[in-house]
Amino acid sequence: MTSNRFLKTSIASLSLVSIGAISTLVGTQIPAAQTQPAIAQLSTNDDNFVSNAVDRTGKSVVRIDSTRERSTARGEQVQRGTGSGFILRSDGLIVTNAHVVSGANRVSVTLKNGQEYTGRVLGADRQSDVAVVKIDANNLPAVSLGNSDQLKPGEWAIAIGNPLGLDNTVTVGIISGTERSARAFGLRSSQPFIQTDAAINPGNSGGPLLNQSGQVIGINTAIIQGAQGIGFAIPINRAQQIANQLTAQAGV
Repeated sequence: MTSNRFLKTSIASLSLVSIGAISTLVGTQIPAAQTQPAIAQLSTNDDNFVSNAVDRTGKSVVRIDSTRERSTARGEQVQRGTGSGFILRSDGLIVTNAHVVSGANRVSVTLKNGQEYTGRVLGADRQSDVAVVKIDANNLPAVSLGNSDQLKPGEWAIAIGNPLGLDNTVTVGIISGTERSARAFGLRSSQPFIQTDAAINPGNSGGPLLNQSGQVIGINTAIIQGAQGIGFAIPINRAQQIANQLTAQAGV
């Protein structure tokens, strides 16, 4: 089952890109994430820079399955959703979109190697659409973070996630724009978005948008229905601030 809530505008509709998730946006914030080793910048002349970036970060991308149970006049209703996320800290701290896990009774996290864990939602900020999930695991491969404040249109952008249930799918494009207003798309948020033409589909929600060095620069979040190559990601600098606040509030 695939169901997405569309945010209507006068010209198009913005769709949050998780599969089967209740697309509501949450609000909250955690200690600073671990500092990752610097990654050497790659030359755009390197024919394998995409595969090299994926080799560095792909193992840190996870699949998130959520189950929501509701009591209705017709009985119990079960909704299942699928999204993506990435390992922010090696002790099992994972970042995803709030609309992927908000209101879920059960959350399951599957690593790239196939290991499955029960996830605990530490917090979700609906306004920024950022959430933090914890699994009981250690020595996990954490991502390295880039600086989303320094992005420029035309730079490479690589998306990794689980679109339509196709795990560990990689797509590539460019940064189409920065500082895109959320209000222009009908969202009640002052948060800007990164615009990219890297293919993003339902199931990509919560997955990372990478630069050519494999560093996370954003969280893939939404697309405009009916358009081609217009997707949006939450800048990682802002997402990390929210994640740090959420983790701190949870005492983790």
